[in-house]
Amino acid sequence: MKKRTVNYSKARKLYLKRQRNDKILVIFFQIAVIVAFLGIWELLAYTGALDPFFFSSPSRIAVTIVDLAKTGNLFLHIWTSLYETIIGFVLATAIGYILAIILWWSEKVRRVLEPYLIILNSLPKIALGPMIIFWVGSGTGATIVMCILICVIITTISMLNAFISCDNDKILLMKSMHAKKYQILFKLIIPNSLPEFATALKINVGMSWVGTIMGEYLSSRAGLGYLINYGSQILKLDIVMASIVILCILASGMYFLVSPLEKRYKK
Repeated sequence: MKKRTVNYSKARKLYLKRQRNDKILVIFFQIAVIVAFLGIWELLAYTGALDPFFFSSPSRIAVTIVDLAKTGNLFLHIWTSLYETIIGFVLATAIGYILAIILWWSEKVRRVLEPYLIILNSLPKIALGPMIIFWVGSGTGATIVMCILICVIITTISMLNAFISCDNDKILLMKSMHAKKYQILFKLIIPNSLPEFATALKINVGMSWVGTIMGEYLSSRAGLGYLINYGSQILKLDIVMASIVILCILASGMYFLVSPLEKRYKK
C-alpha cells in the first residue's frame, strides 16, 4: 500500500523545524546541567573544598555501587523497594479511584466524609508507623501499607475534584436524554477526568517512593530505605549517597513510564 505524503507549507515546515530544534536544545541543556553539576561536585571533593566524608563524590558513589553490586546485596535492596513501591502505587491508585467514584455517586456520603479526608490528608503518616507494625507486622507488609496511606487520600481528593468539576451543562444534557447515573459516570465523568487521572499517577509515583522509604525506615531488613538507614548508622555516607542516586534513577524511570499518559489524554 502506497504511503500518503503530506505537503506542508514553508511556514509549517519552519515551525516544525524550530520545534524539533527547541526540543534538542532542551535535552542538550538538561544533560549539560547534570554533567556540569557532577563535574563541579567531583572537583570540589578532589580539591578538599568539600569534605568527601560528609558530601562524598561522584567517583566514590560509583565505586560504592560497584562494591555493593559485587556482594549481591544491591539487587536485593533494589528489587525489594521496587516491588513494594509498585504494589503500593497500584493499590493506592485503585482504592483512591474507587473511593472517589463512591463519593461522587452519593452527595450525602461526600458531605459526611469530606472533612475526614482533609483531616487524614493533613495527618503525618509517619505517626501511624508504630500502629502499622502492630497491625500488619514488620517488613514488606508495613512498607506497602505506609505507601498506600500516603497515596490513597491524595488520589481520592484529586479524582473527586476532577469528577465534580465536570461541566454541569453536559450532565444536564445527558439527564434530559434520560441517561442513567452509571451511564453519566462511564460516558462523561470518567472520560472527562482522564487528564487529571494521568496527573494523579505522576504525583503518586513520587509519593509512593516517599511511602516506601518511610516504611523501610520504620521496619525493614531490605530495601533502599534500609540501606540509607544502615549507611547513616555506621557513618558510611557513601552508601547513603549511592542509595539516593539509585533511588532517583528508579523514581525517574517510573515517572517517564507514566508521563506519556498525560500527553495522550490531554490531546
